[in-house]
Amino acid sequence: MWSISEVKKTGLAAFKKSYWGCVLVSLILGLLAAGSSLTGSSGNMNNAFNGLEQMGISSPELTALKTFLLSTILIFTICWVLLRIFLLNLIEVGCHAYLKDNITGEVTLKKLGVAFADYKRNALAILLRDVFLALWICLLIIPGIIKSYSYMMVPYILLDEPELSGKEVITRSREMMNGHKWRAFLMDLSFIGWMFLSFITCGLVGFFFEKPYRMSAKAALYHELKKEG
Repeated sequence: MWSISEVKKTGLAAFKKSYWGCVLVSLILGLLAAGSSLTGSSGNMNNAFNGLEQMGISSPELTALKTFLLSTILIFTICWVLLRIFLLNLIEVGCHAYLKDNITGEVTLKKLGVAFADYKRNALAILLRDVFLALWICLLIIPGIIKSYSYMMVPYILLDEPELSGKEVITRSREMMNGHKWRAFLMDLSFIGWMFLSFITCGLVGFFFEKPYRMSAKAALYHELKKEG
């Protein structure tokens, strides 16, 4: 059974070896996650307008403003989703490929484009992962979090096992994480001190240390699970 301390030690060594590359990759992954969060929370704007109407503020100008802003949000959301499906998901796979290969050897930032070599398969696999995860989150938050750990290894498996279809990659990730989700959660939880330092330094510690360190540790975990079975 893998050890959290040993996995983190491996991840930290790889992070220090390619410091600026890991910082850049974790920044890209962070921006992708932030963009998804923004589109997911944009519906709160409608609640704000409803609050204004309940206060008795109602006029043709308010209605026009509401229509304009909601239309803008809808267009932005659609554009983001399409951009995510056809471009950004492939970059996400490339980021994880960089971190994965950095554990075992030298790697360059050219690795960020590696997923485009098998565009259709890789794009479909990440889309399926996101759809399945969204459906689980819509059911209940806790099962959604659990499933996020089940699907954690999808980007790594995509490039290591090109003979698998997108759906088979998701199944393989789920099998790989069986019996390991709780320990993977505990490993994430072990970074809480660094997360707190990131909070009190306005994100500086997170940007320059905690996030790339944590991402490298997850890549190291993939290698451990792969060796175990």
